[in-house]
Amino acid sequence: MDDDPVLLEAKGGIAVLTLNRPDRHNPMGDAMDALFFRYLDLLRTDRDIRVVVWRSNGESFSCGRDMVELVGEDPALSGPANGDSTGDRDGHAVDQPVDEEDGGAAGAALGPTSGETPIARPWRSHAQRHGFGATDFEVLERSQWGTRLLYDFPVPIICALKGWTLGTAFERALLCDVRVAGEGTRMALAGIDHGLIPDAAGLAKLYEIGGSALALDLGLSGRRIGAPEALHLGLVSQVVPDDEVDAAAYDLAVGIAERPPLVVRMVREHVQALAAPAVRGTLGRELVGQTLLLSSHDFEEQRRARAEDRDPRYERR
Repeated sequence: MDDDPVLLEAKGGIAVLTLNRPDRHNPMGDAMDALFFRYLDLLRTDRDIRVVVWRSNGESFSCGRDMVELVGEDPALSGPANGDSTGDRDGHAVDQPVDEEDGGAAGAALGPTSGETPIARPWRSHAQRHGFGATDFEVLERSQWGTRLLYDFPVPIICALKGWTLGTAFERALLCDVRVAGEGTRMALAGIDHGLIPDAAGLAKLYEIGGSALALDLGLSGRRIGAPEALHLGLVSQVVPDDEVDAAAYDLAVGIAERPPLVVRMVREHVQALAAPAVRGTLGRELVGQTLLLSSHDFEEQRRARAEDRDPRYERR
């Protein structure tokens, strides 16, 4: 169905996965993740598929994890529209979307804003975040299962990045084989701005690509980088005009699909063997660390301070 959060097409040995929440800059919430990884799970056993292209509809690749689903908010206190992840977009500049993890225009974590100042709203208590009763650990563990599936995928995945490519989406794109970026692409790991750490092996991949300096720069600053800098840093393989990014990614996929599949597999396995231990070890540490942060005093204090438009008072606990 065209209104599904993820679309799948397959032809000539190439599968195209499309994120399909363009009105929200494609936040990666539970429904999108479930369908995205279900399709990946099906494709990994399809011997006719030689390459996957991962793209999106709309202006952005993805604004990152849907923080309302992870952190939660109290719909009884924040109003009926605000309890709906699609009902709190009013008041945001169209040309300034920010990731879910950044709590801005594309995200509902802080709710509506007036200019740059978030409107205060109460947060649910820690134990009530997940309506289905799952703990933070279980939610993150489920997400990491998908991350491992993505990383261990048996054929190349090519990402067509555009607009905002942030947070968890940026990390997952880094786990893929090749990234093509539109000229207007903006990327970031914004977790540190919101009391969180990257939890999809993004730091490990940044370390693999550019060493500790790059990983610490982007991990500690949360700064946004454009496509030209990403190309210079080796985060993407090429930069093309925004309206050509899908075609460029697909052309790459066609070229790879025409190669002997056994050769493609061997090349990928040799490269991945160099980095796999670091990525897998990082995922385990991130799972424990993110769970601890979500239950910490300082995480709750940071959220409350932002909602109340005041400076947070951290206690390192």
